[in-house]
Amino acid sequence: MTTSNETVQALPPSIISYVKDLPNICSLSGLFCTILAIYFSITGVYYAAMIGMVWAVAFDWADGLVARKMKGRTGSDRIFGGQLDLLIDIVSYGVAPAILLLSFAEFNPLLLPVAFVMIAASAIRLSYFSTFGLSDSSKYTGLALDNNSLILVFIFLLEAFIPIETFSIILCVSALTLAALNVSQIKTPKLSGNPRNVYLLAFYTLGITAIYAWKLA
Repeated sequence: MTTSNETVQALPPSIISYVKDLPNICSLSGLFCTILAIYFSITGVYYAAMIGMVWAVAFDWADGLVARKMKGRTGSDRIFGGQLDLLIDIVSYGVAPAILLLSFAEFNPLLLPVAFVMIAASAIRLSYFSTFGLSDSSKYTGLALDNNSLILVFIFLLEAFIPIETFSIILCVSALTLAALNVSQIKTPKLSGNPRNVYLLAFYTLGITAIYAWKLA
């Protein structure tokens, strides 16, 4: 016979209870940076958008690092955190770059198919990873999506030196190339698992932030 206490213990945790989990706080902080990137892309403040995009990657890497360091996390904590991370990734690395491209092209409807390809490739890439995981202990199948933002914020440094029409083409070709690599069968290393790469990302994030903050001044 089931007691009332056993029934209460069998109930799953509340939805909002997962927000206090530190790795999920990192994930949500990255989502906030992505929202800022989207906002500044729409309003045409592209240098601020670049800062938001690169910090979204930094927080994305941080959630995994924190999760591996923490003790006492339950199986449901890990599953919830993994699902939250995947859902945020499609916004950070699919939707945000697509909006950046559309905004820079003054929302030309001709680029809607390109935006669709970018977001669709992200969704397909994440679905594949969710199903099959890493191809071995340290490699992804296809280019990991966080590379999209890291590469695009670097490419955008050329914007001040190239005519707008030409740079729009470069941005479009770059986005399509990244989308193709995302869903390709190439094997790429899991960069976030290497401590040296974490330091490199920190240096890159601070450097990109300083450059674009200077451009904003």
